[in-house]
Amino acid sequence: MLTLAADIDVLARFGRALADPIRCRILLALRQAPAYPADLADSLGISRTRLSNHLACLRDCGLVVTVPDGRRTRYELADERLGHALDDLRAAVVAVEADRTCADADEKGCC
Repeated sequence: MLTLAADIDVLARFGRALADPIRCRILLALRQAPAYPADLADSLGISRTRLSNHLACLRDCGLVVTVPDGRRTRYELADERLGHALDDLRAAVVAVEADRTCADADEKGCC
């Protein structure tokens, strides 16, 4: 059983991962199916170097894992429940207020 401090650390780590739009796109893509970095970079329209940095962050956060596949490495969500959590979180946020933005986040110190 996790302590409250450990729960907070885990949720903060997930929040940091979701704080970047590219990492969100990667997680949502991997929610659909495991993928190879080159394919992910092409489908997301970003450079392989940039993708690699974001994948390293997600891997360090424990949200994605690598799976050796011959001479290639495939990425996938570390646990299928992460896909369900992303679905639930997206549905909850859209249900609350889909038209909100954090345009003035720096002024208010939020987001």
